[in-house]
Amino acid sequence: MELLYYLNLEPSLYVLFILSFLAATVVPIGSEWLLAVMILGGFSPTQTVFTATLGNYLGACTTYLIGIYGSDFFIRKLLRMSDSDLIKANRIYLKYGSWSLLLSWLPVVGDPLCLVAGIFRTGFIRFSLLIFSGKFLRYTTLAILTVEISGG
Repeated sequence: MELLYYLNLEPSLYVLFILSFLAATVVPIGSEWLLAVMILGGFSPTQTVFTATLGNYLGACTTYLIGIYGSDFFIRKLLRMSDSDLIKANRIYLKYGSWSLLLSWLPVVGDPLCLVAGIFRTGFIRFSLLIFSGKFLRYTTLAILTVEISGG
């Protein structure tokens, strides 16, 4: 939050940051509506996109860390996977799965993708590049559409 303070952001941007952060965890809320409302209300599309992307990215990182540190619980207790099932799933994920992180912004499947990336120990740099890119493109597209629709 200190970063937002030093950037001298409006209080509404703090709310957007927090909502975007929570939306990228297992909390079932969305942040897109607030971004659109703020742009329609005169906020800078650049600031809103940056704030929402950063919050959403950091929320995804939290889910990723839960996957890393809670992987044994998820694999053994919830999913009840055998070692052979885990090896097979890991092989498939390593071949195709990390690119799916570009879709982490999708409702319902996005948060589990971040969790699985942590469980299967996707490299943090790769994770970050894919997650940040997908989320930035989503918020940028939404901002552009909002400006276009509003006639701005």
